[in-house]
Amino acid sequence: MTAPASPQSTLLTVAMGAAAGAIGVWALDRLDWFLYERMSDADRRRTAAARPRGEPPAEALVTFLSSVARTELSPRTHAAASLATHYAIGIAPAIGYALLRDTLPGRGPARAAAYGALLFALQDEGLNTITGLGGRPGAYPWQDHARGLAAHILYGVATEAALNGMEGRADRPPDARTADLALA
Repeated sequence: MTAPASPQSTLLTVAMGAAAGAIGVWALDRLDWFLYERMSDADRRRTAAARPRGEPPAEALVTFLSSVARTELSPRTHAAASLATHYAIGIAPAIGYALLRDTLPGRGPARAAAYGALLFALQDEGLNTITGLGGRPGAYPWQDHARGLAAHILYGVATEAALNGMEGRADRPPDARTADLALA
């Protein structure tokens, strides 16, 4: 049995998970937009029609919360809040992944890809519909499901790669990191 993590190491894992999650969301967005731009105009219109108020889930959440708060946001503020919400939605599960990944089945990129696929199924195909932040899965064209799955798999793998990179540096003594910078 392993010793429980110290509060400092847990806090470091949370911070690394947050940073890795931001990297994962960034990668997810690049692939998602790349694939979205290659969908037909008809399929993009079908996607917009399937979404509540035509908004992606993070934007729909900001719209909902601003209406509950009876606050009207400027378009610029709404866009910034939507982007922050989108990143928060992606960072939270990355923190969970960072904390739990050594207890999850599988290893490395395969484990991370499975985690990303699970997030896609739970969030995009389930929670978004249940909460009203997304339409019913059958209302979207199949390309939306394929690009969502691919983007979430990349999110998982990018998150894992970022965590591995950070851990490789965090485990090295400060002298070695300083020497690496001097050699660069």
